[in-house]
Amino acid sequence: MKTHVRALVVGGGAVGTGIACHLARAGWDVMLLERDELTSGSTWHAAGLLPLFNMGYAASHIHDYSVRFYKGLETETGLDPGFAVVGNLRMAQTRARMDEYELYAATVETIGIPHEFLTPAQIRDRWPLVRTDDLRGALFHPTDGYINPADVTQAMARSARDRGAQILRRAQVDGYRWTGAEWIVSGRFMVERGGNLIPGEDMFEIRAEHVVTATGNHAQRTARLLGIRSPAIPVEHQYIVTEPDAALVDWRRSNPQHPVLRDADAKWYVREERGGWILGPYELGAPARFLHDVPAAFRADLFPLDLERIEAEYLSMIHRLPSAESVGLKDDYNGPICYTPDGNPLLGPAPGLRNMWLAEGFSFGITAAGGAGHYLTQMMTTGEAEIDMAALDPRRFGPWMTTEYAARKNEEAYAHVFVLHHPDEERPAARPLRTAPCYDRLRARGAQFGQVNGWERPTYFGPPDAPDSFDHDARSFRRGGWWPHAEAEARAIRHGVGLIDATAFAKHRVAGPGAAAFLEWFTTNRLPKAGRMALTYALGDAGTVRSEYTLVRLSETEFYLVSAGAWAAYDGDALRRAARDRAADFGHVEVQDITTQWGVFAISGPRARDLLRPLIRDRDPDTAVSNARFPWLSMRDIELMMCPVRALRVAYTGELGWELHHPIEMQNYLLDRLMEAGESVGLTLVGARAQNWLRQEKSYRAFGSELGRDATPLEAGLERFVDPARDFHGRAAMQATGIRTRCVTLMIDGPDDADPWGREALYAGAERVGRLTSGGWSVAFGRAIGMGYVAPGHAAPGTRLQVRMQRRLWPAEVVADSPWDPANTRLRADG
Repeated sequence: MKTHVRALVVGGGAVGTGIACHLARAGWDVMLLERDELTSGSTWHAAGLLPLFNMGYAASHIHDYSVRFYKGLETETGLDPGFAVVGNLRMAQTRARMDEYELYAATVETIGIPHEFLTPAQIRDRWPLVRTDDLRGALFHPTDGYINPADVTQAMARSARDRGAQILRRAQVDGYRWTGAEWIVSGRFMVERGGNLIPGEDMFEIRAEHVVTATGNHAQRTARLLGIRSPAIPVEHQYIVTEPDAALVDWRRSNPQHPVLRDADAKWYVREERGGWILGPYELGAPARFLHDVPAAFRADLFPLDLERIEAEYLSMIHRLPSAESVGLKDDYNGPICYTPDGNPLLGPAPGLRNMWLAEGFSFGITAAGGAGHYLTQMMTTGEAEIDMAALDPRRFGPWMTTEYAARKNEEAYAHVFVLHHPDEERPAARPLRTAPCYDRLRARGAQFGQVNGWERPTYFGPPDAPDSFDHDARSFRRGGWWPHAEAEARAIRHGVGLIDATAFAKHRVAGPGAAAFLEWFTTNRLPKAGRMALTYALGDAGTVRSEYTLVRLSETEFYLVSAGAWAAYDGDALRRAARDRAADFGHVEVQDITTQWGVFAISGPRARDLLRPLIRDRDPDTAVSNARFPWLSMRDIELMMCPVRALRVAYTGELGWELHHPIEMQNYLLDRLMEAGESVGLTLVGARAQNWLRQEKSYRAFGSELGRDATPLEAGLERFVDPARDFHGRAAMQATGIRTRCVTLMIDGPDDADPWGREALYAGAERVGRLTSGGWSVAFGRAIGMGYVAPGHAAPGTRLQVRMQRRLWPAEVVADSPWDPANTRLRADG
């Protein structure tokens, strides 16, 4: 048995073996530890489906890789993984469901996943067992199907062993200790007594440069051993297997296997199984399990079936497959499947830990195992994956998250597997939780809230008597009920003045004698002088964008960093890791997360000064917010009546404006004063959706959309925020990467009832040349607008392209950056 390895994988399900397989393929010395037998966790009772369908860009890449990878395993290893490429028919009963499929299709065109749309008549002709009279159509994936979970896991394990990996079974990890250079992972070998697995007397200790945990249902125990928090908690998933269906048996005499069926509106999947059917519902009421620990006696075990909970789904299967009505039940399964609050796995660096990687919370682990291994291996061996993996990063959940929150949100994520995934979707469970003091006041004024990192943030403002914040009737794949409200809000900022609650912004204080030198190395732009600010970027090892910060210099040794609210834990972790790792170079640098200490109101519009002047307490109120005393991109500590404010002369909307950072305990006082002063200037409350449209009119890139770990600042067109004279982290890799793609802004002549969402494919004639990363409506130009990435040869202003929307190609034109006010005269306006 080895005692030193480069990479140690803990967990021998499909995900763990997939990672071990790919690390071994990369030439790393690998060991895998499994506390029981390979596949003895959720893998053994998984239905083995391989659905390509996923509304997320990164997850779609992962699923696509897995499906392609599994098809070559038998040739490589000699083991048949049991892959039945039968196709996947995803049916739609409503127009809204077809809209969802069309948006999905426009997204996966950028990946190259094969798919086709079918009419009810075409479905009936191909698969006459399916009732189609109440269908609107379907999306068909011809290249996916189902696989044997145990067989594909064993095939990946053999692939890993063939490349030198060692796999040890019945080895339970009980401790992780970082020495400063490597991990010491300790535990005991397990023995079986009376059908139970218990720790034996034999112990082990393994030293590893890197550790990956893929512990499935045991994720909470793993998190506790590592001293971190994890939202990965299992939820019950049950499925039933029927006796043979005579009609299916007869049809199969002259036909290939039936495709996997998904009736998303009925919340179930069905696949053929030995002449019968497997029905797997995603019903309401499935409970979270193992919130703290998996019982020692629970091995390859199941929970009692709850047929009443899935009665509606069972009856709807009979409706869709009438021949199944007289078929008896043969078997049933009800086992734990791990989830996270947003349904995406945790794949990437563990918060706060060096060389510790998480691969937890896989609700579709069989589908994702191969791709997870591939892209995590890229991250571990080269610094980043070739795609932006931020949507799966474990650090997207902050330390505020509790076990109760994760359990309730995971139950919701399970029940929402087949709920319409609107791009403006807002799920109600465990809300409201994190609220700024102004929450009730804004709600009374019609605020409709979304959730960002647990914070309630206004997305738009309806009338004060509007339905509650979670009204799904306001949502659509086209222009939802919120659209006219957002349009009016955007116009208000362009022509008057608006107020945006931006309290959810992440805020960090970086201070100390070495803070300036540290930030010069950590970020790309020149550091500003005291009282000034700069937009700057932190890069990863691969030279791509890891974080975006508005950096305010408070003094020679103290800085205030503001970044995207959704990424507070992620950004803070990056700062703390870097400061710790470079302490020998820069000395002690203090990094504090002060997000909850400061509220933020962004005021913006031509009348912003008129709003502030009556409130400011200054020796000369008339000039206090003039360009002479308060220039663009500067910071001043001011007083708005009795509230001290750290005011930043900056506006994400492209208009004259300020961000008013204030002590959060004074927020309601400040809001009341601003609303009173706003009565005379027509102050409008504005939500995040209007702001998103306005920033695209200025070509402002957004982290998580245009900015991410798959593009460098140069590819994003941000050269002006990169100081080439300094040797900042990632500089060499950024320059070596070159320009593979270009970020552009486009004006789009789309359908009358819909705008792009920022997920759609871009074409030049018949050639796919890029994809949108943002989209919306431009009130300034009266056209749809979008931002995205295209091949460099198609990035020049004036280039005519097409964008895929609703299965059609619509005209689009690349325009010069900042189509609205390109000279920034409105931002710099004096008065």
